[in-house]
Amino acid sequence: MTSLLLGVIYLAFVSLGLPDSLLGAAWPSMQPQMKVPLSWVGGISMIISGGTIISALLSDRFSLRFGAGRLTAVSVGMTAVALFGFSVAPDYWVLALIAIPYGLGAGGVDAALNNYVAIHYASRHMSWLHCMWGVGASAGPYVMGFALSGGQGWQWGYRYISIIQIVLTVIIVFSLPLWKNRDEASAVAGSDLSEGETPVDGTEAVAGAEAEPKPVKPLGVRGVLAIRGAKEILVMFFCYCAIETTSGLWASSYMVRHDGIGKVTAASLASLFYLGITAGRALSGFMTMKFDDPTMIRIGQAVLGLGIVVMLVPLPGHVATVVGLVLIGLGCAPIYPCVIHSTPAYFGVERSQAIVGVQMACAYAGSMLMPPVFGLIAQHATITLYPWYLLVLLVLMVAMHEMLRRRVGRRD
Repeated sequence: MTSLLLGVIYLAFVSLGLPDSLLGAAWPSMQPQMKVPLSWVGGISMIISGGTIISALLSDRFSLRFGAGRLTAVSVGMTAVALFGFSVAPDYWVLALIAIPYGLGAGGVDAALNNYVAIHYASRHMSWLHCMWGVGASAGPYVMGFALSGGQGWQWGYRYISIIQIVLTVIIVFSLPLWKNRDEASAVAGSDLSEGETPVDGTEAVAGAEAEPKPVKPLGVRGVLAIRGAKEILVMFFCYCAIETTSGLWASSYMVRHDGIGKVTAASLASLFYLGITAGRALSGFMTMKFDDPTMIRIGQAVLGLGIVVMLVPLPGHVATVVGLVLIGLGCAPIYPCVIHSTPAYFGVERSQAIVGVQMACAYAGSMLMPPVFGLIAQHATITLYPWYLLVLLVLMVAMHEMLRRRVGRRD
């Protein structure tokens, strides 16, 4: 039964990635019909991000009340309805209104699924699940392209993804008896791991050993910030997502303006960064069988740092930029899933959902705020500062991780 539920969660992660890249792929076709300026896509994106932040912060309360399975089913269903709403929206303002439940649904399922996997499954599954998210995010534009090339319009691109989300919602609803509640996870130490897996803190579970059930109450943001080590892991996560989003968003522009690469070629080469993340997460799943989460995070940070250094080395041609971007993608790969997976080990199962929810909010905030900040730097100074900007964020992330390890203590 555990394997069956894991299969459902893998499908959920693919489905979670499918809508994430749709708006960018569809906007060139949507914008003329909406009769709005090209830049107004940023408004839709920010509304979605705002919704994800709100629902991520509320995920602890809703998870306690309804359970991770029901929360996931409702969130995916809400996203499915919102995607269908996008396909029938007559104008920009209706689109903006529908973006609210879209963001709320996306944030809820993201926080609930990540915490559930962190508690119940080994680290390798977290890496592979986020690899599946990359597969979904890569497939989204192809679905939209299929609709556009067939003359069906961008509306059917959204409808196809909506249909997939509806099917997934039905599957999750039928799988609800397989999901464990928060109190079950807190009460039984290690009993929720599938055969051959180890608890998140790296210790061996004692067969039949049961901890005393503890009443779990929503912590809220203040409660999370009061926890020893929470601020460090939140800043660390903010920095990571700022690095990942800034790297992907500005890679092509950096290659065009700094290296003189043609726009079409730069757009293709920029995809190597995402290829590095996807391939790296597939590889990380195997590496976690030998290395614990903190070690995987440090390996990722080292490779990421190497990629930045390579970009700063004056190598002939465009080798430094291309190789550097691939290394940055590979370095990013293990950090996100391993930070999430290590959270219950640092702070306890009963508090992990609250902390993961705030982590997700910090992730969305970093992704939403820091790339535009670099845009201002590039506009008013020079885009050459791109690797230096990433380096500053990396140094802060490394410092926060090491402070976290010292403050909370080693559990691996």
